Amino acid sequence: MERWHWLWVLLVVCLVLTACDKNKPKKPDPTKGVVTGVVLCADTGKPARFASVTLSAAPQKDRKNEHDAPPLPSDESTVTDLEGRFRLEAVDPGHYYAFATLEGYLDPMRGLDFTRIGELASNQEQEQEAIKQWKDHLTEVAVFAHRATDLTLQVERAAEIAGTVTFDDGSPAIGMHFQLLRKAEKNGWSDVGLALFADWSIPSVSDGHGRFSVTNLSAGEYTICARMPNGTQDSAGRICLGNTFRRKNAKTVKVNAGESVNGIDMVIPLSGLHTVTGTVSAISDGHPLGRGTVRLLYADDREKAREIPLEEDGSGSFTFQYVAEGSYILQVSSAVDAEPKGSEAGPGSGKAPNAKANAAVHYADKEMPLTVMSDLSDIQVTLAAAAQDKPGKQ
Repeated sequence: MERWHWLWVLLVVCLVLTACDKNKPKKPDPTKGVVTGVVLCADTGKPARFASVTLSAAPQKDRKNEHDAPPLPSDESTVTDLEGRFRLEAVDPGHYYAFATLEGYLDPMRGLDFTRIGELASNQEQEQEAIKQWKDHLTEVAVFAHRATDLTLQVERAAEIAGTVTFDDGSPAIGMHFQLLRKAEKNGWSDVGLALFADWSIPSVSDGHGRFSVTNLSAGEYTICARMPNGTQDSAGRICLGNTFRRKNAKTVKVNAGESVNGIDMVIPLSGLHTVTGTVSAISDGHPLGRGTVRLLYADDREKAREIPLEEDGSGSFTFQYVAEGSYILQVSSAVDAEPKGSEAGPGSGKAPNAKANAAVHYADKEMPLTVMSDLSDIQVTLAAAAQDKPGKQ
């Protein structure tokens, strides 16, 4: 899925099911409505103290699919007090979905199937799918002007997966990140959470003893991978449950609603991991390319092992660290010139500007086999200009 589309998915879900706005209390407005209530913990019946409460406007069925506008008209949020009570002032009249979140309890960002949501074409369809998936945890609310609406919401105890990550010499693996996948009905395995802009979909990290805990999970069957702290979720090296580098070979763990499963331990080998470095350049004159994506795919089934962008310094270089031994396909895609040709033209340059010359040149994707048994350096990948960017093409 394209990166821009994931951004839309995040925006949709953020507005549908999370409190994107900061908790800024509004002043009373008699021309609008008020929503008050209490949040209780379903497992104890006690107040849910400092829980986040969100009102998200229900999607309008007749709303046009405007890609340059926010997908929902409004969003309100606040935090409960020591009695679990909350109050939202100056709420626009309309129909909303209300829900609450609290650490240790169900969170839609850990429970939604983002793969299914992302497969839908329009923002409205994505909103409706998110609501459909989480409908059992949402309360419908009608807000009217000059009136107060009182609600009772509940938070439900979530599942938890905990364990340790160590190196094979017995030392703890500190600061490791984690990636979870949940078994889905139609999509095989779906990532839990959503990672964008070099962020991690799961914020949990292993502590000074290598211990970790991933909370706020829905019931289901999961596999989990620990990822090195020296990269992003796409680029970092990983070890998966069962001490395998391959997600498809990883063991799984089942958790019931509200269940805590411990002893999910992983061991990282200190040998057999290598560094792969290289450069990407134009086949025409050898100049380095400034932007592009480099992937390592497993040769047998093309599962993505790692993904990194070209270095930002315009050198056309890339480096994969801690690559497990094996057979791969090195794939380069979406490559573009570091500096558009003719960029020196313009005021003060003595050259007439040329829009065609200043246009960025795109390059055709390329794949090459790669066997990793030791460190590999100075891999050279040369790319030809894409057909529409070749000389003589309009």
